[in-house]
Amino acid sequence: MGKLDGKVAVVTGGGRGVGRAICVAYAEEGADVVVNYAGNHAAANEVVAMIEKMGRRAVAVQGRVEIKAEAEKTIQTAVDNFGRIDVLVNNAGATKPAMLHKMTEEQWDAVVNIHLKGPFLCVQAAAKYFMEQNYGKIINVTSVAGLVGTTGQINYSAAKGGILSFTMSAARELARFNVTSNVISLGIVTTDMTEKITTDDKLKEIYMRRILLNRYAEPSEVAPAFVFFGCDDSKYITGQLLKVDGGYGLT
Repeated sequence: MGKLDGKVAVVTGGGRGVGRAICVAYAEEGADVVVNYAGNHAAANEVVAMIEKMGRRAVAVQGRVEIKAEAEKTIQTAVDNFGRIDVLVNNAGATKPAMLHKMTEEQWDAVVNIHLKGPFLCVQAAAKYFMEQNYGKIINVTSVAGLVGTTGQINYSAAKGGILSFTMSAARELARFNVTSNVISLGIVTTDMTEKITTDDKLKEIYMRRILLNRYAEPSEVAPAFVFFGCDDSKYITGQLLKVDGGYGLT
């Protein structure tokens, strides 16, 4: 038996990178999965095909999480196709780096909306189902940038810091409905979004001095933490932060 047998999970930004790894790990543990994506239809369909080969059910849904109607459509897709939603992973993300004095309002809004408004809208849409069924798992994603700040990404850092208090507030509000809300802080994972960091020799030298394990993570290495918070092994844990960063946050 898998840890997520009979569960239905929604993973935002599920077509690539960490999101893809989470979708696959959930299917391996027995879940049916809704793969949300913003624009890469082919990548999302690849994930669906991978999951179906495992004998699980999956469906891809296009939607920008920072738009209320599209966030609601993403959650509704789970209910319409699988009858329920048990786990929501708010993973969708993007970066628009710039120094504080050069950052445009558009750069600020775009990143804060995806990383902070998006989880709010998705949780709001899912919460009514969680409350009705007296069960639910919310898993949000932050990063080292949200804990200690970073240079050149004040929009990203602010949003990722905000998701911490959002997670704890959701934990307080939804606990009486047997809903848990937790947040995972990731370090540098080798994905499209971190390509510049992971391929630039000068940047690699800088970051390797900060990561105790002296290497970047692969998406498959961080996925088990999402399985843990998505399954009943963590049913008495809520409002908590788990760092999966190779020791980055300690340096």
